[in-house]
Amino acid sequence: MWLQVNGRRAYAYTGGRAFDASRPVIAFAHGAQHDHSVWILQTRYLAHHGYSVLAVDLPGHGRSDGPLLPTIEAMADWLLAALDAAGVTGKAMLVGHSMGSLIALDAAARAPARVDRIALVGSVFPMPVSDVLLDAARNDEPRAFDMINRWSHFSLYDPPANPTPGFSIWHQNRQLMARQKPGVLLNDFEACNAYQAGFERADALRCPVLFVVGQRDQMTPPRAARPLIDRCAAALASHGLPAPEVVEIANCGHALMTEKPQAVLTALRDFGPRA
Repeated sequence: MWLQVNGRRAYAYTGGRAFDASRPVIAFAHGAQHDHSVWILQTRYLAHHGYSVLAVDLPGHGRSDGPLLPTIEAMADWLLAALDAAGVTGKAMLVGHSMGSLIALDAAARAPARVDRIALVGSVFPMPVSDVLLDAARNDEPRAFDMINRWSHFSLYDPPANPTPGFSIWHQNRQLMARQKPGVLLNDFEACNAYQAGFERADALRCPVLFVVGQRDQMTPPRAARPLIDRCAAALASHGLPAPEVVEIANCGHALMTEKPQAVLTALRDFGPRA
């Protein structure tokens, strides 16, 4: 589905069905150096089971026009503008992975009238990027891609990493990163590194929150997610709202949506609004 967002062309995958803003809407934001395709398995199911989905390509990623947006706040504003462009007038559920989780958090806190609930997949705050990885993103992108792939997958050689002969989610993810434009990775990493408002946004939340964490995630480890989970819990409790739901997926790394697609789908489906 093509949208005009802030005067530029943007792409959003709708799960193989025409987008209908009258149904419950779930918008998906991808992580650094990715695009909408990381959500294919979850969005296609949801689109055929009562939901309208928008898995966006952020500006300068995938099929969407640039320029790249340099901050999480700017990406959150863009995501809300994409909902406007798609004709969404009610509240939507926001789902974000890694960098996308910060986008979802920021948008939900600053625009509570637009957001029904949020699901943060592979999320932590702060979300620092190591100097070694930043240097590779700046000077040797292929090396950075290899580092990310090693740290993002728990099972590189056993199912579901290789669910059928000749198929590998490791190589699929590597190719996805390689087809993004030069400079995207550094832009995204610097945005994550610079983002300082996570706890402030958590304090402002007034909607249900789901955390989906990978037990073996080396990029955003479960223990590192705990401060943000606790901050969200305190904010919600102060308004008489339930604590965040936390789903930990066993034997799974940072690439949760492809490494354990069914578990992620189940978590989102059980948490989402009733279709």
